[in-house]
Amino acid sequence: MFFFISKILSFFLNPLIWVFILIIISYTRKNKVLGRKLLLITLIVFYFFSNMFICDEFIRKWESNYPDSIVMAKTYDVGIVLGGKIADYDYQKDKLIFREQADRFLQAIELYQQAKIKKILITGGPGSLFFRDQYEASFLKKYLLSIHIPESDILVDSISDNTRENALNTKKILDSLSYNKGSCLLITSALHMRRSIAIFNKIGIFATAYPTSKISGDRIYNFNHLLIPHIESFECWSKLLHEWTGFLVYKMMGYA
Repeated sequence: MFFFISKILSFFLNPLIWVFILIIISYTRKNKVLGRKLLLITLIVFYFFSNMFICDEFIRKWESNYPDSIVMAKTYDVGIVLGGKIADYDYQKDKLIFREQADRFLQAIELYQQAKIKKILITGGPGSLFFRDQYEASFLKKYLLSIHIPESDILVDSISDNTRENALNTKKILDSLSYNKGSCLLITSALHMRRSIAIFNKIGIFATAYPTSKISGDRIYNFNHLLIPHIESFECWSKLLHEWTGFLVYKMMGYA
């Protein structure tokens, strides 16, 4: 039920949906004065959430920073890769298709090849209400084997649907193999890291954060970035609102 409700809620955490609803409401008002006021509110909401500079400032405050050289001087027993939009599998073409969060997976491979992590643990199941045949971690394990990473160095949880399940199933794997839960790198996107590390710490996995795929970078002051609306800003806001809401809900439920 928690999984189902979270997916429904995610749909409404997109400011573009809010703008669309406001347009419909303002258009259907019989009172023209009220309709114009609602249209003005719609324009303000649209401009605020489509401004990439504003979006970057909020995301920059939330994203975790990359680890420093002292942290990365160590060797970790396990690199825990959180699944979710890393890859899908096209069953008709028998082909793995990498998606927007592939960076965390590629970073884990690089860390393994540099001997910064001894094993790669991938945790991630379908995570979708509709595409329940997308066992992401299993697909990614197959890819790792294809690039000659030994099966003994690959650990997999392919049934988790959310971050809490990622943590719980990871703990079961680490417990069963007697790994030191303090010698792990937690590898996920910089935007998702704050919530993830809190959840993993809560259940006793005191991993070191290794954020990937940062959205915000150096501040840009050119005309296009400061003033021109960008449709991709809505997607960034949707992700940020999802993280804020998820963090709050998990805190309230005692999961983080």
